Amino acid sequence: MMKMSYGSVGVARGSMVLFSDFQDGGAMWTGEGPREMRKTVTFPEAFVAPPVVQVSLSMWDIDQKHNPRMDISAAAVTETGCEIVFKTWGDTRVARVRADWLAIGPCAHEDNWDV
Repeated sequence: MMKMSYGSVGVARGSMVLFSDFQDGGAMWTGEGPREMRKTVTFPEAFVAPPVVQVSLSMWDIDQKHNPRMDISAAAVTETGCEIVFKTWGDTRVARVRADWLAIGPCAHEDNWDV
């Protein structure tokens, strides 16, 4: 559990297409075995400390002839951003993915004085 002793809590959110591999025959669409894609997120404003980041799928386009396997998470979280990590494996064929993210953490406020 993150406990914040700061007076202000910031919430930032966003959405991004991680890849669209069916268009150019990329590894998520044509490959097999373990595959990973990372995308960098930059928060609109820096937090005072690393926030808690929640990542979810908002669009997942896959081939129906193969087993759907997927893992999505946030990694390398700092005050200014994070990485969204998408993984698949086996014979799963993923055409494209869009992810939404939500960051909640302590933020600076004009009433917070540095004494």
